[in-house]
Amino acid sequence: MIFPLFKGKRKIVIDTSVFINPDVRECFGRTSEEAINEFLKITKNTKIFEFYMPSSVFKELMYFVEEKKLSKDFYYLIRIKSPDKHRILCPAIFFYELVEEMRARINKGLRAAENAVKNVSQKGLDETIKDLRKKYREALREGIIDSKEDVDLIFLSLELKATLVTGDQGLILWADKLGIEWIIPNKFKDFLISSIK
Repeated sequence: MIFPLFKGKRKIVIDTSVFINPDVRECFGRTSEEAINEFLKITKNTKIFEFYMPSSVFKELMYFVEEKKLSKDFYYLIRIKSPDKHRILCPAIFFYELVEEMRARINKGLRAAENAVKNVSQKGLDETIKDLRKKYREALREGIIDSKEDVDLIFLSLELKATLVTGDQGLILWADKLGIEWIIPNKFKDFLISSIK
């Protein structure tokens, strides 16, 4: 059955969070290998989707899984493809908002560092460093695209006009800004199964 909104196969771009984030992958399996193999078992029966993963994301995934434990269907069912970085057009507003967001985050990180220095005598050096690392990470990394893998996922989704599957809140936020459809991983299994019925 082909959904009426889609002519041909619907393209899906998959992030590593689907398989490696313990909070996200649990609907597919206890380990990353189990999660991938369960995903492959289900997708063998779907006829309306094409699955993609940027090569940078695939390399990242291989840090977390033993390739020999993966089903041989992996390379047949998931296409490894990098976005065409030389041809993709991206609205200037994306870069404008990204720069504006990064400036605000840098300022927030600076304030966290200033507060840590002011409070070092009360908390002690070790506790201050631990607290600073947490607040600095929150200020600069949460809710933002912060890696080349994130950029590859966004650009490949744009290039293919694909649905992005990710648990990364930064990717979801920036996918929304560019009008990219997305699905959260804990609903992804149900989504795939419903397509088989």
